Amino acid sequence: MTDTLAARASHLLEVKHSRFLALAAPVATPDDALAFLRDVAVPDATHNCWAYRIGNEYRSSDDGEPAGTAGRPILAAIDGQGYDRVMVVVTRWYGGIKLGAGGLVRAYGGAAAECLRQAPRLPVVAMASLVLACPFDDLGAVHGALATHLAVKQDESFDESGARLAVELPADRVDALKTQLRDATRNRVRVMPAMA
Repeated sequence: MTDTLAARASHLLEVKHSRFLALAAPVATPDDALAFLRDVAVPDATHNCWAYRIGNEYRSSDDGEPAGTAGRPILAAIDGQGYDRVMVVVTRWYGGIKLGAGGLVRAYGGAAAECLRQAPRLPVVAMASLVLACPFDDLGAVHGALATHLAVKQDESFDESGARLAVELPADRVDALKTQLRDATRNRVRVMPAMA
């Protein structure tokens, strides 16, 4: 299981008079990640390097540093700490002493890794979307079961045959919800995967 950040985090590192400020935030989409970058990038800093991971999507930028010396080490820090849905921006203010490629990799990757290591973690819970169809008489039992299994109602509609509910819940609770609904309604509730 992977984690995301419970809140924004930061870490300041100084290496040979250059300052590296790592800022990290939980993000849900690439647009969220780029919005965070726009929010925290310092225009008069030497570089604002960054990386994000959101599931299988990832991107990074060296922002003018030699290729592979900033963005990739930041992404490696995200992956190495077991994070998902995270954006990290490391801002550098040049201190007058060149660090070399290895020094840059260590500084950018180290600032990001330490920022994430100290950050409050929040487990990423896999969610499942279902559609429940039930007669009106079973609606009370359905609503009770949804609350028990941390299901959130996304949509509800009615017709002459009963109710239809679109719900989202932790994936590991689906089987227990199905069992409870079967037992509470004598198997009158139809449970279907939501169509994407």
